Amino acid sequence: MRLQHAIEQYLTLKQSLGFRYRSESKVLKAFGRAMGRINAGQAKPKAVRAFLDGGGAVTRNWICKWTTLRGFYQFAMARRLALRSPLPERAPKVVQSFTPYIYSQQELQRLLQVITPKRTKGVSADTIRTMVLLLYGAGLRLSEALNLEEANVDLGERLLCVRCSKFFKTRWVPIGPKLTQVLADYQHREPSAVGASNRRFFRTVKGSPVRSDTVQAIFRLLCLAAGVKRTDGARYQPRLHDLRHSAAVHRLEAWYREGTDVQARLIQLSTYLGHASLAGTQKYLTLTPELDAQATARFARYVWGGDHE
Repeated sequence: MRLQHAIEQYLTLKQSLGFRYRSESKVLKAFGRAMGRINAGQAKPKAVRAFLDGGGAVTRNWICKWTTLRGFYQFAMARRLALRSPLPERAPKVVQSFTPYIYSQQELQRLLQVITPKRTKGVSADTIRTMVLLLYGAGLRLSEALNLEEANVDLGERLLCVRCSKFFKTRWVPIGPKLTQVLADYQHREPSAVGASNRRFFRTVKGSPVRSDTVQAIFRLLCLAAGVKRTDGARYQPRLHDLRHSAAVHRLEAWYREGTDVQARLIQLSTYLGHASLAGTQKYLTLTPELDAQATARFARYVWGGDHE
């Protein structure tokens, strides 16, 4: 059986069992294209390793590809489509863990200032500006913002209904008065068609849903125009998803400044972000200089009593 056909059978099986398998589907289809027109059992270990390695160092993406292909070859060998797996027996260690980029308030202001029609081709500048404010203000994932429908946005109650997001969860996301006003102003300027209650909240200038890759490309242009970039030598430049990381860290910094019981609030933050566990939230909490200073000051007050400088 051809490799591409075997991949299609495997994806059909996984999806029939209730798995979304979206990212895995992309990996497997890319693998099929890279291997060419061969049978399922003819992939050579050297060619498979080249696909896994790509053009860079070993990252979490390498691990994701390896895990996905391992599942496929278990399926293929069980059905005698392949006699053995061409994968390495073990995944190598990831060279370094990914460190999210935490935007400063000044960087966020600069990003908003450079949003102009010439940098948002196909999507209105107003749509991009509102989306950036929503991603940061509500800590949403990009997919959650793009999949929002008009019926999911209740501005009267200041609530967003995020449906069937990661981990198949649906949750209510409360939003503050400023963000509510931003969304209300946007909705007023971008009125929906009569009877179109199921239309996406964010649309292109032609009225179609906004694509993730389109927003990512626009955001890269905005970062270049605003001079927002990493200077720590990390591999990845600031991403849209880092707005969500920044929202979590800035909220934690604010709680420290307010003298709030941070440990108790972390559970609330985890629920708000839609994480499956507190461990998922802890990965978001990059230690910034301000967060370090706030935590150190609180520890000093605990040790010495009262205010301590």
